Amino acid sequence: MRRGILAIAVSAAVLGLISAPTACYLSRGAWEEAKILSRRQPISEMVADPRTPAEARAKLKVVLAAREYARDSLRLRTKDSFTTYSRLDHDTLVLVLSAAYRDTLKPYTWWFPIVGRVPYKGYFDFGKAKRDAQSLAADGFDVYVRPSDAFSTLGFFNDPLLNTTLRGDSLGLANTVIHELTHNTFYASGQAPFNESFAMFVGARGAAAFFRSRGQEAAAAKLDAEWEDDKLLARFWATVIKSLDSAYAAHADSKPARIAARDTVYLRARARLISEIAPAFRTINPRYAERVPLDNASLLARRVYASDLDVFDQVYAREGRDLKRTIGRVIALAKSRPEAPFAAIRQWVGS
Repeated sequence: MRRGILAIAVSAAVLGLISAPTACYLSRGAWEEAKILSRRQPISEMVADPRTPAEARAKLKVVLAAREYARDSLRLRTKDSFTTYSRLDHDTLVLVLSAAYRDTLKPYTWWFPIVGRVPYKGYFDFGKAKRDAQSLAADGFDVYVRPSDAFSTLGFFNDPLLNTTLRGDSLGLANTVIHELTHNTFYASGQAPFNESFAMFVGARGAAAFFRSRGQEAAAAKLDAEWEDDKLLARFWATVIKSLDSAYAAHADSKPARIAARDTVYLRARARLISEIAPAFRTINPRYAERVPLDNASLLARRVYASDLDVFDQVYAREGRDLKRTIGRVIALAKSRPEAPFAAIRQWVGS
């Protein structure tokens, strides 16, 4: 969930077209983006600089190599993204706020120019994020606030690598670079779950393929195992959502009864997560099952990044495990039904 979000403030030019609160938000985002861009240093120069610590140099080399692999082997749109590095003044890039109704499985959404309606909002102003979360909670919404260490501007700017991202290991760095470049390559307006889940797939499979191309089979195997854990959790969240839908439908005439039923669903989900799902984890600490928040906001936030992950692997299998062809196929199918990209993919898989 710390992977990446979209930088919604991609252009100050839209400010005159929208309401004052959104204009203030976008102007703050534009200001922060300008600071990030103004601090860019070429990664190639940092790699050549003997003053760069050895560990950082090794990671920076991986970033450049993963970027080249994404461009040359996967045909992702790279432009000059991830050829530069910027250091922030703090160790968290943004806080991401998600919210959801308690008595129905419906996210609270925000609308922004270009990207459309999205079920999350990123804040450079951490105090504002917490105040907005408290306000939504006071209005009766479930809320979920989490940090993010990377984002994509969809190719509007040449996104630099940030120090918040560089803290990760080489496997995570390669995954993040390819994930964000997927957003640069294709983004379906108003379809956040599809966009993020597709980028999750390309990041995971692409990073594994990248390390295999370098003869680093152990690294690729670990990434494959992480992807299997991601799919396992995605299937689990799907069953929880199905149970919640049934519980809400069974108590359609009473809001208190719907909320009580949803609390029961989450109690049972926690028990199953601990007893059945966690023992099957290959790369996730089993204690995750005890600590992970369970409510509508956190569930729907996870589903943004984990919707129908298996269907992408089904396309991958039908395309002979050729990732470049799979990416092209998925994008073409999504473009064929922009209002329902998942439906288009499932129909093609089942044909």
